[in-house]
Amino acid sequence: MPQDLIVIVGAGLAGYTLAKELRKLAPEQPITLITADSGALYSKPMLSNALAQGQTAQTLIQASAAEQAEKLHLDLRPNCAVKAIHPHAHRLETESGSLVYSKLVLALGARPRQLDFPGAELALSVNSLDDYARFRASLTPGAQVLILGAGLVGCEFANDLAISGHTVTLVEAGERSLQRMAPAGLSQRLQDSLQKLGVECIFGSGVSEIKQLEHGYADSLGDGRQLNADLVLSATGLMPKTTLANSAGLAVGLGIRVDDQLATSVDDIYALGDCVELDGSVFSYVLPLMQQARVLAGILSGTSGRLSLPALPVAVKTPACPLVLCPPAANVQGDWHCERDDDQGAIHHFLGLDGALLGFALADDACGQRRQLAARVPPLFA
Repeated sequence: MPQDLIVIVGAGLAGYTLAKELRKLAPEQPITLITADSGALYSKPMLSNALAQGQTAQTLIQASAAEQAEKLHLDLRPNCAVKAIHPHAHRLETESGSLVYSKLVLALGARPRQLDFPGAELALSVNSLDDYARFRASLTPGAQVLILGAGLVGCEFANDLAISGHTVTLVEAGERSLQRMAPAGLSQRLQDSLQKLGVECIFGSGVSEIKQLEHGYADSLGDGRQLNADLVLSATGLMPKTTLANSAGLAVGLGIRVDDQLATSVDDIYALGDCVELDGSVFSYVLPLMQQARVLAGILSGTSGRLSLPALPVAVKTPACPLVLCPPAANVQGDWHCERDDDQGAIHHFLGLDGALLGFALADDACGQRRQLAARVPPLFA
């Protein structure tokens, strides 16, 4: 049994960032990275605005698996799915055989939220490089695209498709766009900007059925309306991948439950990135992932450390209406207050019951205040 072998499962940004941070601290540490995909390095957040930039799946690749293996001195095993974890034996069962580890890190990512209505499987989702390749192959010039979901990714795709010459209809079962992340005034500002690009926005009625036609799709809304589209794109959110962890007996809730050292409920198994849950929250953005990787690299290399997340604002890639959002933590009591809203920009503060600043939302030229405001928001898990 290799006494010091660290095995990382997952070659997304979380897995590769952890390997990079580990290499800085422990140049000789044996690391094996296993991934079910090709292992190519790319920026997943770029998938929702790559079309207008003329990017293909191939041009989005920043490095191949072989290049990453050489750069980070990894035993990298692409196209190799993990079938089971045996915690007591410190052993993984993979498609290419068994592997014994001393420390195991799960960087499994998240999967698209499953839709539950007739024909839901006909909708494409874009959550990986392969998904993006299928999306580009299905998208014809000037296509009419129906997007399900007006969250962050749905709005980014709507903007990207509209400025790329496509006809876009954005359908959201909720009352407005970005409902979980932004105040109503900012949602309206974004909606107005998208509509100026030609995006049709339909709120308060989700899709209830998709039928395939000889050319395109017929989409039924819950309110009885019928829409036709050449392509249907689902952007209804992500769910942490927990099946592997759950079958191995790890504690699982919304995601794989970890403490402030990224340790799971089972000895010598850690997790980070989109798949984890910490104090009832999941963190599906880049900046929390980077902080997690730095802390976990220190722990795995023998130094102590605990996760503390500062305010981590998210830049929304909607050029029609640039936004920076820093919503409050889950279950925080308070309300949004508009500090400014004019033609040049908007500033909204989320204030707690005691008047403390717990979050903010910015639009247009006010986005430049992100660092100043982030410094005033208390950190999570300090």
